[in-house]
Amino acid sequence: MKLTLGFSPCPNDTFIFDALVNKKIDTEGFEFNVVLEDVETLNQWALQDKLDITKLSFPAFFQTLDHYALMDAGSALGNGVGPLLISKENIQYSILNVQESTIASPGVNTTANLHFGFA
Repeated sequence: MKLTLGFSPCPNDTFIFDALVNKKIDTEGFEFNVVLEDVETLNQWALQDKLDITKLSFPAFFQTLDHYALMDAGSALGNGVGPLLISKENIQYSILNVQESTIASPGVNTTANLHFGFA
């Protein structure tokens, strides 16, 4: 059986899926058509039920419960992680600075964007 498998080209994802997509493990007859995309594109595609298996952010997952099931491995949500804010200028960090700043987000449905709501 051939399934579409979407994940991002970030080093964490390529490392995690290396053995699977390069046939270093027995997939018991499953084959994968790999699609590499940025996480927000994968989130949008999940909302459209486009791929059989996909990496996606938690906010997108909660919107796709009727299409996808959370697998028992591979989650990367934890306390004290992301988003990482960087600046072109040397500014002193404070909640006030963050709330008054323009901040780029990797996408509306990303976990990083969800975390911005807690600031």
